[in-house]
Amino acid sequence: MNKRALFVGIATVLIFAVATFVWKHTPAQKTQVAETSDPNMVELTPELQQTGDIKTEAVVEQQITKRVKITGSVSPDETKLAHIAPLGQGLVEEVYVRLGDRVRKGQPLLQYDNIELGELISEHLTAHSELERARAQAQVAVKALDRANNLIGVEAISPRDFELRKAEQQSALADIASKQAQLARVEEKLHRFGLSEQQVSDITKNEGGHRTASETILRAPFDGIVIKYDVGKGELVGQNKELFTIADTANVWVQGDVYEKDLGSIPSTGDCIVNVSSYADVPFRGKITYLGDFLDPNSRTAKLRCVVPNNDGRLKLEMFADMVIPTKSSTTVLMVPKSAIQEVNGDSVVFVRKDATHFEKRSVKLGGKGDNDFHVISGLRVGEQVVTQGSFYLKTAIMRGSIGEE
Repeated sequence: MNKRALFVGIATVLIFAVATFVWKHTPAQKTQVAETSDPNMVELTPELQQTGDIKTEAVVEQQITKRVKITGSVSPDETKLAHIAPLGQGLVEEVYVRLGDRVRKGQPLLQYDNIELGELISEHLTAHSELERARAQAQVAVKALDRANNLIGVEAISPRDFELRKAEQQSALADIASKQAQLARVEEKLHRFGLSEQQVSDITKNEGGHRTASETILRAPFDGIVIKYDVGKGELVGQNKELFTIADTANVWVQGDVYEKDLGSIPSTGDCIVNVSSYADVPFRGKITYLGDFLDPNSRTAKLRCVVPNNDGRLKLEMFADMVIPTKSSTTVLMVPKSAIQEVNGDSVVFVRKDATHFEKRSVKLGGKGDNDFHVISGLRVGEQVVTQGSFYLKTAIMRGSIGEE
């Protein structure tokens, strides 16, 4: 047993000695900040460039349209804004919606007992009864005139009585015309309250049901959102009170103020891009539909309006927004892909290839941005190779000193 233990001990010592020798004489394959006077230089071996999937592209010039950026806010499309008030005075019986509800076209909003409609229905029934009486009286007058015609031929009635029967018939027919005109005026008023011909006819046939007919339902004129609500059950309402405001938000207006100095470069029609903080990386595209014809005397600005599609409802009314407006002029700028930009200590930086293994961290000043790129105001030159893939790998190296030690 002692020999066996001695053999194991000797073997262990030999293995440790060999491992120590190999470790000391094998170069460490690590990437580090270049040991030079420039702390912004990163060195990567070709093998580690492959590991980090490093790819570069040349900085290029592009002709772009100059843009003006203004602040604005989201508001409803005022061409699709409904201010809903009752058609006549009445007592509210039921309220079916609340502030903020989404409604569909034709959906009931409120039911009320329309007092004016009830009075008008009673007036209609009275006019209809008077017309029927006038028609009955006219029938009597027509028959009397017919008999007078027969009697005058045999001189059984005096000419004076014959003329009297004739005058009575003409009076009866005139009365019918007057009662028909009165009934037509009342029916026209009923139609203005939304009653159809059939509903008016049904009321006439069923006089006892006119109380039910006066119950009126206000309905949504189109799909939208209830953005104003001012009514309660049991309340007496009239035409002078707005009960609901409904906004169709499938399209919204984004309105902002353009400074006087920028008015000459902004078109009155064309495209606009809207950005909101809730969706920082999602631009909303719209169309300019209005550029004001007068300035606010205090701010020296004119109103600009863009119509923006909003079918998904992401743009909320009263949101603050940045509006980017393409101008009538263009300029040449340097462009780099978004993937090339990293942020280090609050600065926007790119990594520029200097040779086969060295990359320089370069601070840049950014201007506008497109869908997939930024234009660079300063910090780069045309043709320089910037890292567009694997830039985060280099950012880690510059911040931690060595990717190999991470």
